[in-house]
Amino acid sequence: MENQIFELQYALDTFFLLICGALVMWMAAGFSLLESGLVRAKNTTEILTKNIALYAVACMMYLVSGYAIMYDGGWFLQGIEAFGLVKVLADSASAGFGGDGVFSPAADFFFQVVFVATAMSIVSGAVAERMKLWSFLIFAAFMTGFIYPLEGSWTWGSKDVFNLFNLGDLGFSDFAGSGIVHLAGASAALTGVLLLGSRKGKYGPRGEVIAIPGANLPLATLGTFILWMGWFGFNGGSVLKLGDAASAHTVAMVFLNTNAAAAAGLVGALMTARFLFGKADLTMALNGALAGLVAITAEPSTPSALQASLFGLVAGLLVVFSILGMDRLRIDDPVGAISVHGVVGLFGLLLVPLTNPESSFSGQLIGALTIFVWVSGASFLVWTALKMTLGIRVDEEEEYEGLDIGECGMEAYPEFTSAQ
Repeated sequence: MENQIFELQYALDTFFLLICGALVMWMAAGFSLLESGLVRAKNTTEILTKNIALYAVACMMYLVSGYAIMYDGGWFLQGIEAFGLVKVLADSASAGFGGDGVFSPAADFFFQVVFVATAMSIVSGAVAERMKLWSFLIFAAFMTGFIYPLEGSWTWGSKDVFNLFNLGDLGFSDFAGSGIVHLAGASAALTGVLLLGSRKGKYGPRGEVIAIPGANLPLATLGTFILWMGWFGFNGGSVLKLGDAASAHTVAMVFLNTNAAAAAGLVGALMTARFLFGKADLTMALNGALAGLVAITAEPSTPSALQASLFGLVAGLLVVFSILGMDRLRIDDPVGAISVHGVVGLFGLLLVPLTNPESSFSGQLIGALTIFVWVSGASFLVWTALKMTLGIRVDEEEEYEGLDIGECGMEAYPEFTSAQ
């Protein structure tokens, strides 16, 4: 009887993790639609290519090295020393994913690999409309195969080969990744944007900000809804099990709080935009919903629904001012990714001690600083190397004509317009 109960729990927890992983994978579609809706028509095919290609690169690199670095550095090092990456791939596909634990290790790998793809998706929107496609994909390989996994091992890792220290010992807590995923992705994006420079025509000769509207707001809105839905898997799946009453209740609370924070974030951003601009700004509203989701991701299980709503409301207000502030600093982020995932990701980390007594403000600050310094520093080195070799920015003529033709050789909307 005990064995049957264990097998049932094992099956439930494995199935739960797989379903949540599939929801997170669907966030790749959300990022694709959101970003393609917020860029100009002439850059749509290129941004879609980046998003689907980075997902594939992330899956391959996390299988080759990322998962090993993050969770089991010992056999990774041994494999590199003895047989190279071929042995690592073989181990990952067979012995490395056995059948012990509360859920299948294969399910754990799948759940983790869609997280690393999410972190890389944050970068694609921030560098949109002027970055070379192949330079971006090379960076994606470094980010997903080494930079993110090493940073993740310091909190979520289970082995001590690469895990030089554990941020949890310092009072750092990040339930589903406001820092580990979102702040990390934004840190990589920020260094890329600073080295890349702004789009032509974004800022006037006297520093004034010139709006560059997106081509398809219905797509951007649909993308936000998909991200909102996928976030239930992102946060809910981070409970990691469902096979007992306590875990089931925790999952339900995480779903409830995730939804409440997103709704309040959208309302907060919409009200802030109405106050500042006198109009209901849809793009700010969309980013407000995402801000609420990012803010609650650091700790969605311990707040009450009212607290989660208040956190989301403040996050929605914060993201509007952050986007405006980035423009004042001439940091050109076409989709607001650095503000949504970076600024609000930090805000989410700092909220954790308000409801989780096992964390501390000092620990949260140390953890956030560690993530930012490592990811931005390592990313800066990779971006700089790419800039000095392949180059990271397309030439001015190609930027004017659109990256669809120059990078992909086709237009997303050929019946309408070319350069604009």
